[in-house]
Amino acid sequence: MVPLLVALLFLCLGAEAVDRSNFKTCEQSSFCKRQRELKPGQSPYRALLDTLELSDSRITLQLINDNNKVRLLLELYRLHGNMTRVKINELKPLKPRYEVPDVLITDPPTEPMTLVAQDENGLVLSLGVDEQRVIVSARPFRLDIVEGPTVLLSLNSRGLLTFEHLRLRKDTKHDADAEDGGGSENAEQAEDEDEQAVKEEEDKPGMWEETFKTHSDSKPNGPSSISLDFSFPGVDHVYGIPEHADTLKLRNTDGGDPYRLYNLDVFQYELHNLMALYGAVPVIISHNTERTMGIFWLNAAETWVDISSSTAGKTVFGKMMDFVQGSSEVPQTDVRWISESGIIDVFVLLGPTPNDVFAQYASLTGTQAFPSLSTLGYHQCRWNYNDKEDVKTVDEGFDKHDIPCDFIWLDIEHTDGKRYFTWDPHKFAQPKEMLQGLMDKKRKMVAIVDPHIKVDSGYNINNEIRSKSFYVKTKDGADYEGWCWPGNSGYPDFTNPEMRAWWASKFAYDQYEGSMENLFIWNDMNEPSVFNGPEVTMHKDALHGSWEHRDVHNIYGLYVQKATSEGLIQRSGGVERPFVLTRAFFAGSQRYGAVWTGDNAAEWGHLKISIPMCLSLGLVGISFCGADVGGFFKHPSTELLVRWYQAGAYQPFFRAHAHLDTPRREPWLFGPDNTALIREAVRQRYALLPFWYQLFYNAYRTGQPVMRALWVEYPKEPATFVIEDEYLLGKDLLVHPVTDEGAKGVTAYLPGKGEIWYDVHTFQKHKGAQNLYIPVTMSSIPVFQRGGSIISRKNRVRRSSTCMENDPYTLYVALSPQGTAEGEIYIDDFHTFNFEKEKQFIHRHLHFSDNTLSSNNLAPDSNFSTAAWIEKVIIMGATQPTSISLIAADGTKSAVEFEFDSAASVLTLRKPGVNAGADWTVLLQ
Repeated sequence: MVPLLVALLFLCLGAEAVDRSNFKTCEQSSFCKRQRELKPGQSPYRALLDTLELSDSRITLQLINDNNKVRLLLELYRLHGNMTRVKINELKPLKPRYEVPDVLITDPPTEPMTLVAQDENGLVLSLGVDEQRVIVSARPFRLDIVEGPTVLLSLNSRGLLTFEHLRLRKDTKHDADAEDGGGSENAEQAEDEDEQAVKEEEDKPGMWEETFKTHSDSKPNGPSSISLDFSFPGVDHVYGIPEHADTLKLRNTDGGDPYRLYNLDVFQYELHNLMALYGAVPVIISHNTERTMGIFWLNAAETWVDISSSTAGKTVFGKMMDFVQGSSEVPQTDVRWISESGIIDVFVLLGPTPNDVFAQYASLTGTQAFPSLSTLGYHQCRWNYNDKEDVKTVDEGFDKHDIPCDFIWLDIEHTDGKRYFTWDPHKFAQPKEMLQGLMDKKRKMVAIVDPHIKVDSGYNINNEIRSKSFYVKTKDGADYEGWCWPGNSGYPDFTNPEMRAWWASKFAYDQYEGSMENLFIWNDMNEPSVFNGPEVTMHKDALHGSWEHRDVHNIYGLYVQKATSEGLIQRSGGVERPFVLTRAFFAGSQRYGAVWTGDNAAEWGHLKISIPMCLSLGLVGISFCGADVGGFFKHPSTELLVRWYQAGAYQPFFRAHAHLDTPRREPWLFGPDNTALIREAVRQRYALLPFWYQLFYNAYRTGQPVMRALWVEYPKEPATFVIEDEYLLGKDLLVHPVTDEGAKGVTAYLPGKGEIWYDVHTFQKHKGAQNLYIPVTMSSIPVFQRGGSIISRKNRVRRSSTCMENDPYTLYVALSPQGTAEGEIYIDDFHTFNFEKEKQFIHRHLHFSDNTLSSNNLAPDSNFSTAAWIEKVIIMGATQPTSISLIAADGTKSAVEFEFDSAASVLTLRKPGVNAGADWTVLLQ
């Protein structure tokens, strides 16, 4: 039976769940409204050139607002790896402003800048790379990054820099002045003797308190918002700033709301809407045929992003920029960031290639955590599996129907009254017995642990948090409480490192009763979700130590996942890789696990939108992304369910999930024909696990996305710039899922002039740089392998990935028009950190040219052995040889059996029999 609380919540929330009025528009967000009232024009800020200070690591310069005389401090850094950092803060704030910690993996290394020129109008600094310069114009303040005669990026060119300084409220100012002798707190910011101290600004609605529906925000610090505009000359396409259920290419926001970044629990979210969703990564990537760049806006407060298109070349840059080509008009995209609090801390990633931008961002925030192999398999979930016997029946169902599966998941009903870290004493009385049953099958389990804690004096987790004063506080200092699944709940302050350490300790096997090494964790509702809070989240004036929630909101979910991930690592003594799924995320969340696209619906539109949503996440570092297969809400048709399995099998995180009120949806419940179609999709996933694992290793090492927009690999091909119904896995597989109801065919764009693509199912060859119509049936999953690549598979599919670890490999060699191909194979123990700590792994380069296929060691200092061997090699685009011989590492030579399909030009080598970790060469004669 549905618990009474849940029933009441759905009665209260269900009717309003898709009602936009539950969430603010820019007009209803007072700081966004104030900032947007400022239109492009002459900036009131100017640079005080006589305050310039140049050191080995940075340049500082004061800015002054001529309207109110408030001074700001500009810090400019040239960072290693072709990046520039710009920080702007109040010169002398009334109190410290929040600067986001724990996102950057290290203090970014700097490189010296040199002053090239200076006069009364501005100054020119050298970035030391390819004639790159920073030009700082004094009046009005403006910053341009140029390369030779080309303007790469401009800051404040539209005059939208705004910095609401901290101040005393007018009705309290008289008392404060009396206490300090009547002096203005900003008086020392006066520019010259004849200038006045900071001028008073007119208060506007929402500056000191704000109400939304029945909720009041006290705003004790008053207005504190910031804004800065950036212009990209020559750019028509920008991407990023997830999470939004919208197109891959970001839209022009003129005439509508900006994109909103504010982590929220949006029940049954709408498609093609710029409303905020569960996560926020404040990174925009610009791209044209000449260059890719990025902007990382490091701010964890509520943020709005305006995007508009205009024409560059209409503004006079001044004498220092007379080398720019006159009034020539070129495309331009303008981006404006607006945040409620904090400081301006922005990283300009200067590329110039997509992979350069990925590496630059990864050097700042880290790369995707390298997952264990099993987590790349199939996950079966619903809200909720009823009891231990239900779990056993589902587990047995996969074996009975010969469908691989690695994980079975438990949602909130598995706990004792929504008390996390516990088990229902009746339904899950012997959790270790259940977990052992899965372990015997080489399967695993995920249980949910949410960051809202039932307020119950009989619940030890609540009691410990309260006794340690680890809960978030109200503005008045009491423990903050709100409603979530358990009813009245407290919210641990995950911004507190002591709280995170305590939380991590709770995952120890002797603390989390019933847990075992094959139990992993799901953090949901960590935006945080507060059912009776403003916009279904926490009040902004709640306190995390000395900081308001408004300052830290978007990073809260990252901290939850971080603490959980660290707990899973610690419980194994630092040996085992963790798995933690999170719904809320921020920049840097990639270091801690996987994300999914939240509570989607069983509709064709939600299947379609899963592609651009995951592509956007990949562009900003989060590769381990997926959508609930079948849709969380509602009940899919059998056609939609099958198509979703086919699409999900080729997305990084592959999990089926369903709402409590939906009919059961295990993959064998829709008739034998549909079971067979789903089985085939899942088996295709498992056959490709070696390739998936290699892609995630590459993502961990380089920051390159696993699931890629086509333009990432074909940056000079404009036809790829807006494609979002197909994608690449790495650079070698192109996937075009069928996402239309009743489809009889799809049209896939095969990129790359002069390239070849092979249908992975038929081995048919197709030329690149064309739109290809592909007839489809219900069994069709259009996938193509790039000519010039080598991909490894394991075609002996078993019930779980762990059962396949030592199984043999089949190499698929797709020859380029030049008759060459290359690829990699990566092998380790698939679940520990020994690949990193002990260099226990195998990494090999596979190369085909001049009728010779070879395997060479890419990591000669590594130390690992495998029982897996190469049982077959399939070469597409081949010609028939007369003989094939294998030369082993010790020089011995042996004949290899083969067969040739002349109609398909496919050569199959059978049982070369070499170890997958050894050196070997195959000669075709």
